[in-house]
Amino acid sequence: MRAVQISEFGGPEVLRVTEVPDPVPSDGLVLVDVTSAGVNYADTHQVENSYLSATTLPMIPGSEVVGKLPDGTRVAAFALSGGYAEKALAYPHMTFPLPDEVTDGQALSLMVQGLTAWHLLRTSTHLQSGESVVVHAAAGGVGTLAVQLAKQWGAGRVIAVASSDDKLKLALDLGADVGVLAGADDLKGALQEANGGRKVDIVLEMVGGPTFDASLAALAPFGRLATFGMAGRVPPKPVHAGELMAKSRAVIGFWLAHCFGSAELLQPQMAELLGMVSAGTLTPLVGGTYALADARLAHEALRSRGSVGKLVLEP
Repeated sequence: MRAVQISEFGGPEVLRVTEVPDPVPSDGLVLVDVTSAGVNYADTHQVENSYLSATTLPMIPGSEVVGKLPDGTRVAAFALSGGYAEKALAYPHMTFPLPDEVTDGQALSLMVQGLTAWHLLRTSTHLQSGESVVVHAAAGGVGTLAVQLAKQWGAGRVIAVASSDDKLKLALDLGADVGVLAGADDLKGALQEANGGRKVDIVLEMVGGPTFDASLAALAPFGRLATFGMAGRVPPKPVHAGELMAKSRAVIGFWLAHCFGSAELLQPQMAELLGMVSAGTLTPLVGGTYALADARLAHEALRSRGSVGKLVLEP
């Protein structure tokens, strides 16, 4: 089969299409004939070996696919063998039958990014009605969904942070109440101003560095900052327990991989998200579709922060 395989670590230039043996299912795994594969920011870290888990070479990137099982059932699935390929292996509890009205791109949007947004708001930060929510990278895959979910689940004010006016307009069109440019000189002050002069209750943060630092400083007592990425590739300042205690603030890390061992942390959530898309109450955005051979271009778009919504590969 054709697949994107890397044999050395690096940037987008190491992504090359090659012929590799078809994966063979065993130990309860199922084979998925891939029609579309999702591209995530985490993939760019995996390719350069800066991800949370170490990468072994050679490796096929990608963690999510849409395709058909041998019996013809159309599913979305988390790909154990790598998603940038014509075929992939998945565990049954990590496959999700798809309604006909949900497109491949919409389904892929709900996998890593939709489930991450769901768990950030429900599991990690326990969003309560009326609370303010800051969504960084609000025009991205997680951000566009988190903005919509936060509003539907009762957030009092959703503050979208993005890197351009066009991206802020997109977030506002999706339901955000106010926008803040990511390059603000005083980001802490800008977040508080956007919240009517008050400190904020929840921050969903995936940039790292000064963005994390300013977001933490903007938290109200009993506020929660959930960190789920480091797109800026710069770590934040160390967080000291005494400072958290003195201001009654919380920092929560989230990595979707910790949900993979439990169907209870995947199946009900995915069913809810798919139901919302089918009902027209949640709108996943597909920002670009690429041929398998153009995976490099998709990674370049992500790393430049020039993309919006979900990026998709079509083998």
